[in-house]
Amino acid sequence: MITLTADNFDEQVLQSDRPVLVDFWAEWCPPCRMVAPVLAEIEAEHGLTVGKLNTDENPTIMARYGVLSLPTLLLFADGEPVRQVVGARPKRMLVSDLGLA
Repeated sequence: MITLTADNFDEQVLQSDRPVLVDFWAEWCPPCRMVAPVLAEIEAEHGLTVGKLNTDENPTIMARYGVLSLPTLLLFADGEPVRQVVGARPKRMLVSDLGLA
């Protein structure tokens, strides 16, 4: 997993030649902590990059994509968001909802 910030978001996500799953999260968010190990498994099993963006430290990126609830997962391909999942879910559901199955 990579740590995303306002400084590296465009380079790491929008200019990536691979799909990138962005996890919009915050320290104070219990469901965000619950989904973190599941995202690590998905990253390893599906060969995509997972980037974690702390919304408290990077509110401009959060606002750019209209993120209102945490956790929000946005799957980017070719620099564009192609799938969105809001809220923690079991791994099987996340994989299906993200179109990785």
